[in-house]
Amino acid sequence: MSTATLHYIHDPLCGWCYAAQPLVGAVQAQLGDRLALRLHGGGLFGEPRHVDAELAQHIVHSDERIAQLSGQPFGEAYKQGLLADDGTVLYSLPPIAAMLAAGSLDAARAYPMLVAIQNAHYQRGLRVVEPAVLAELAEEIGLDGVRFALAFAAADGHAVFEHVEASRRLLDEVGGQGFPTLLLEIDGRRALLPHHHYYGRPDAFVQMLAAQLPALH
Repeated sequence: MSTATLHYIHDPLCGWCYAAQPLVGAVQAQLGDRLALRLHGGGLFGEPRHVDAELAQHIVHSDERIAQLSGQPFGEAYKQGLLADDGTVLYSLPPIAAMLAAGSLDAARAYPMLVAIQNAHYQRGLRVVEPAVLAELAEEIGLDGVRFALAFAAADGHAVFEHVEASRRLLDEVGGQGFPTLLLEIDGRRALLPHHHYYGRPDAFVQMLAAQLPALH
């Protein structure tokens, strides 16, 4: 029987990955029984980086474009709070470790954890680099807080570094142009998906993908 996988090379703190959230979410909702989803966190901010005025201005311009193309909302707590605070730090590894921890407890919770992190960051202006915030988000999606804390501690170290390195190797192998990169694999054959043509049109993205999937037997 044919197997199909959607590989999603992303970063939780990448604005364009937030733009792609409705696309991936629609695929999960409509094609989840035919198409497995594999998440690959790429580590956009591999080292902690403070949001200074120059970086904040760059992010604001990018976010305006993202909102225009995708319709994704950016909350005032993010725009006027998180981005305006020079104490804000962007660091991809803790949220990626949280995603890995959620997936280790329940594979079906890895993607909801990513969505929760994205929404907490871009809509609620929460500091998703902080383990306490990530633990709260894990509980919000139905995970046990104590078990999550243990899984996060196990992932937040060598495991997350290995994951990021593997994600970047995959990105290089397939010739991806950064985050997000979406890749359809059917029976070992991989093809890049032109997701950027579908921002704001999740149903059209699902239809394009569905047309490429093998028929159910």
